[in-house]
Amino acid sequence: MTGAFAALAIGTAGTASAQNESKPSPQTFPTSYGDLSFPEQYPDGTAISITQWSHFVPSYDEWFDEYARKWGDKHNVEVTVNHISLGDIPSTLSASIAAGQGPTLVEMNAAPSSFIEGLQPLDDINAAAQEEFGEQADTCRYTSYLPAKDQWYGFCHGWVVDPGVYRSDLWSDAGYADGPQTYDDLLKGGAKILQDTGTPVAVGLSPELDSEFFARALIWSFGGTLQDENGNVTIDSPETLAAVKYIKELFDNALTPEVFAWNPASNNQAYIAGTASYIQNSISFFRSAQDIGKSVTEHTSFRPGLKGPGGEVHMPAHIWFTHVMPKYVTDPDEIQSAKNFMLDLERNYSHATYNSKLYNFPAFSKQVPQLYEDGGWLDRDPWGSEPADKMAFMKTAEDWTVWPGYPGYANPAVGEVYQTHVISTMMADAANGTKSPEQALEDATEQVENIFNKWRDRGFIGSGDN
Repeated sequence: MTGAFAALAIGTAGTASAQNESKPSPQTFPTSYGDLSFPEQYPDGTAISITQWSHFVPSYDEWFDEYARKWGDKHNVEVTVNHISLGDIPSTLSASIAAGQGPTLVEMNAAPSSFIEGLQPLDDINAAAQEEFGEQADTCRYTSYLPAKDQWYGFCHGWVVDPGVYRSDLWSDAGYADGPQTYDDLLKGGAKILQDTGTPVAVGLSPELDSEFFARALIWSFGGTLQDENGNVTIDSPETLAAVKYIKELFDNALTPEVFAWNPASNNQAYIAGTASYIQNSISFFRSAQDIGKSVTEHTSFRPGLKGPGGEVHMPAHIWFTHVMPKYVTDPDEIQSAKNFMLDLERNYSHATYNSKLYNFPAFSKQVPQLYEDGGWLDRDPWGSEPADKMAFMKTAEDWTVWPGYPGYANPAVGEVYQTHVISTMMADAANGTKSPEQALEDATEQVENIFNKWRDRGFIGSGDN
């Protein structure tokens, strides 16, 4: 049951045109969520600190810092926010846990299941959120709960859509008026565009985030998986081998060698510069191009990934916004106020979505009705897309978005496979001819099985649900 509300108006940043569009919902701050009750104000001296990565859409950080300050003023809590590089987040959490001191909350960008032994259980606020906000997106639930330990180790407040992106002018000239629909289209059309214009397909084959996610989307859409729903290794399959063979053919015909040395910004930069026909990425690059007035935005089209041989489309989320609280946080007021902050943020997520320029999708879709409703933000982008419904395809994103470890949970073994770049290395080895596709898959399978066996022996892999 929801307690008494206390409203606090906090302004939203935006362009003049955005101000004429529908605004986020008025902010409210309940005193209870489900079975959890919170005070209107906390005792003097209560403080929380939050470390999170510097957002790819700068307006979000500006909004969040002001929101945190005003939330703290209202609740008599000193709130400190520290923004750091995305790549420094895991090492920062690891070092803080090892030292036994550090921030109250750390916002991770992917499932932090491998840190579970050093994290506070957050079962109570996840239960309260589900009671208060309804159904949570699967891609968030599967990356913050570990069945083997029956523990919610994080609170995932949002996620990011990771679509396919293509240059409509290049693809139309190549005979694909609606752009590539399948991976076969990407191969054949991408090869033609490269031959005719010198513009390659731009998907990475290096040990970095975007390369990892393209490789997983390819494997899933070809019908392969890393594990099954019970945590059994399933990577060694005809479907995965077909995906590995495909990447070799794609590289030989439609890519250029630069992809072997790419970092997470490379495909964005190539696309904005007009030197890419297709990428897989979140919309942050598009917002950057809009901000600097790049003409490439006129010919940018999106789609929900590409269909595999069987017609399947499975794309990962690009980011999972997941707050964790280390075990060294022991002060009762600090713990309670931090939980209060997390739940209040989800309560007011329409502001997060709006000020991230639709980059942050809510973990609980009910919290941002303006995003999905007819004539809402995805139908009429308040940030100036032309046509205005350019983002409308994201209304169905929950239907085709999955998570590392799909169809099972994002357990520590899945995390280690990701962090050690086993999958992107397998694809690169096959693509550059270092290994045959068969050998690349065999070697990757051995690595994956060793990682899973290690974590299984420690009791971190198993089936079940909450």
